[in-house]
Amino acid sequence: MKKILLIIPIILSLFSCQEVIDVDLTNDIERLVVDALIRVDSNQSNTTIEIKTSLSSSYFESNIPLTVQSLTITNNESGNNIILTEEETGTYSTTVETNFLTDGELTLTVIYNDEIYSGSTNYVQTVPFNNIQQGNSNLLEADETEVVISYTDTADQTNYYLFDFDFNEYLVSEDEFYQGETFEFSYFYDSELSVGESATISILGIDSDFYNYMSQLIASTSGNQGPFQAPTSTTRGNIINTTTDNLEEDYPLGYFAVCQIYSYTITIQ
Repeated sequence: MKKILLIIPIILSLFSCQEVIDVDLTNDIERLVVDALIRVDSNQSNTTIEIKTSLSSSYFESNIPLTVQSLTITNNESGNNIILTEEETGTYSTTVETNFLTDGELTLTVIYNDEIYSGSTNYVQTVPFNNIQQGNSNLLEADETEVVISYTDTADQTNYYLFDFDFNEYLVSEDEFYQGETFEFSYFYDSELSVGESATISILGIDSDFYNYMSQLIASTSGNQGPFQAPTSTTRGNIINTTTDNLEEDYPLGYFAVCQIYSYTITIQ
C-alpha cells in the first residue's frame, strides 16, 4: 500500500489540475465468515479453542460479529464431539484435551439460518525456531525493522509453513528448495517498531490446501488485513454449505485448520 501512496503524488504533478475520482467497488452478497484457525501447543495437555463467526462486509469495513445457532467439532476417528459456547457476540470457545485435536480427522459444523456449514481437516505439525534476532538491514526504506529467522525443515516430506509476525502480518513458505535443511531469512516490518515494543512471531504447520488459500489471501489483501477479513476478490476456503445444491453461489468464507505452533516474543532494541 505504501508504494501506491508514493506513486500518487508523482502522477498528480503531471496535471495542471486535480480531480477527485470515486471508485465504485462491487458489493458482494453478505456471507457467513468463519475464522477457525486453531493453534495447538503440543507441549500442553489442554488447548483452548476460539472460533469467530461474522457476516461479511464491504472491503473498507470490518466484518460484523454474528451469533449462529450452534458450533461443534467432531473427531471422526473417536466419534467424540465438542460444543463451543458463545463468550461474546460471534466468539465461541471451549477447552479440550489436546489429543482430541491431534489424533484423527476433525469436522467443524456450523448451523446458521437453519443451514449447515461444514469443513474437515487434520492436525499438521511444524518445527520450532532455531533462532530469532533483530537485524540491522533495510529492504527499501530507512524506517523498516528487520527480524532474522532460522529453522530446520523436516526431511523426507514436503512441508508448508505459515508465519504470523503479529500486527496482522503473515507469510507462507514451502520447503521445495530447502527440504531437510536449515533455512534462514529476513522479514521486514512495514514500519519501524519502537524501541521496547514487542512482537510475537509464530510458525504454524499447514497443509498444501491451506498454503494455497493463504497465498491467495495475502496477495489479495497486500498483507494488511487479518486472514479472515474481506479481500478485494473472493478467496474460498474449505468450509461449504451442505444444505444448498448451489455450491457456486451459496458458500461461506473462512477456513478450518488445526495447526501445531511455536512462538517467540522479541523485544525491539
